[in-house]
Amino acid sequence: MIPRSTYQRMLGWIGRITLICIVAFLILPAAVVTIAAFNDKPILSFPPQTWSWRWFARALAYDDFRHGFFNGLIVTAWSSTIALFVGAMFAFAIDRYRFPFKSLIEGILVSPLVIPHFTVGLGFLILAAQVGLSRGFAVVVACHVVLVLPFVLRSIYVSLKNLDQSYELAAASLGATPFRVLTTITVPLLLPGLVSGWLFAAILSFNEFTASLFVTSQRTQTLPVAMYNYVREFADPSMAALSVMYIAGTAALIAFATSFLGLGKVLNIEQTH
Repeated sequence: MIPRSTYQRMLGWIGRITLICIVAFLILPAAVVTIAAFNDKPILSFPPQTWSWRWFARALAYDDFRHGFFNGLIVTAWSSTIALFVGAMFAFAIDRYRFPFKSLIEGILVSPLVIPHFTVGLGFLILAAQVGLSRGFAVVVACHVVLVLPFVLRSIYVSLKNLDQSYELAAASLGATPFRVLTTITVPLLLPGLVSGWLFAAILSFNEFTASLFVTSQRTQTLPVAMYNYVREFADPSMAALSVMYIAGTAALIAFATSFLGLGKVLNIEQTH
């Protein structure tokens, strides 16, 4: 019979090896794409025979990519900001008040987490056609708000749960009005959750492809849609170069949120003390 201490050590090593294999499985495709992006030849090949930055320059200079990038910034700024205000109001109401159909409303708000995004995009496309709207920025922004709202709601709701309400009660007992308590106590204490929720919404909105494919036009196409259209016509490493920039930008934003905003506590990953 294997001693308990030896058995526990074996389980620990098996767990570590399994974790390393899972992480390697997730990172390996990104590593291959990153190396392939530096290939000098006009076809995707791995490993590169010669190295070059030419495809990064082409990705930055390509008109559709630049227009898609700026369109994505417009959609992201509007959708994440609207989702932040709407999500904050619903999170506050769900956390602080009791009202009829509370669970039903909460379920509807988080339903985009389980509904396929192409279904949401197709639904907005049909709705826009029924009311006579073109596939302009308004339709794209509305679609993205629905998709990112659950993440904003989650971030702010967890922050509200971790908020010590004694500060609000103390301010109210000293004569502060509810509005003054909200603006001077509640909002500053919730600021990490608000910023993290907005940041998550921005990242998800900027990277959204499936729903955007249905609701964007040539004039309003975002960068992921422009990338999809490009890969249908060309097979050079420009896509790999653009993907590397995508990965680096997203990783930098998440690292910023983790280091300066306390993302672990906001998402209830770390225990607050």
